[in-house]
Amino acid sequence: MMWCVLVSFMQRLELAPLSGVAGLMLLSGWLMAGKKMLQLLRRTRWIMLSLLVIYAYTTPGQPLLEGLGGWSPVREGLADGATQLLRLLAALASLAVLLDRLHRLELISGLYSLFAPLGLLGLSRERCAIRLALTLHYAEVAMLRSHSRWQDALQGLFEPHTEGVHPIALPLYRMRARDVSMAVLLGLCALGLVLK
Repeated sequence: MMWCVLVSFMQRLELAPLSGVAGLMLLSGWLMAGKKMLQLLRRTRWIMLSLLVIYAYTTPGQPLLEGLGGWSPVREGLADGATQLLRLLAALASLAVLLDRLHRLELISGLYSLFAPLGLLGLSRERCAIRLALTLHYAEVAMLRSHSRWQDALQGLFEPHTEGVHPIALPLYRMRARDVSMAVLLGLCALGLVLK
C-alpha cells in the first residue's frame, strides 16, 4: 500500500521536487536492492526508450532541430518524456526494494489482506490472490529460461506447462497497531492526493 501511495504521490510532483525524490529512491534502490533494481531496469529498457521517443515526437511544441522540420523531436515532448521517465525510474527503484525485502508469499499475503473490500463487490479475494500468485510464478519461470533470441522466448510462452497440482499456503499475519496507524496515515495521504 505504501508503494502505491508513493507512486501516486510522485505523479503530482513537478520536475524539481521530483528530481530530488527520484534521486533518493534510486540511491535507496541501489544501496538496498542493487541487483534487483538493475534486473528491473534491464527488463524495462525498451519501454523506457519507447516512452521517451513517443513523448518527443507526439507532443506539440518547438522543434529541437529546426533543420529537420517535422522529423525533429520536440523540446516540450523531451521534457515531458524525461519527467515521466524519472517517475518510472523512481517507481522501479522503490519496487526493487519492495520485491527484494519481501518474499513472494508475504507480498501476496499482504495483497490478500488489502483485497478484503472486494467482498463488498461480490468478488473473491482468495481467487484474486491465487491468480496473482500463479501469474508471478509463471512470470518468474519464464524469466529464468534462457533464450538466445526473442522469438524463442515468445514461442516458449505458448508451450504447455507440465507442472502438477501444488497447494498454495499463504501465511496470514495479524495487523498490529503500527500497521493500522500506517494504513490510516497512507489513506489520509491518498485522500489528500485525490482532493488536491
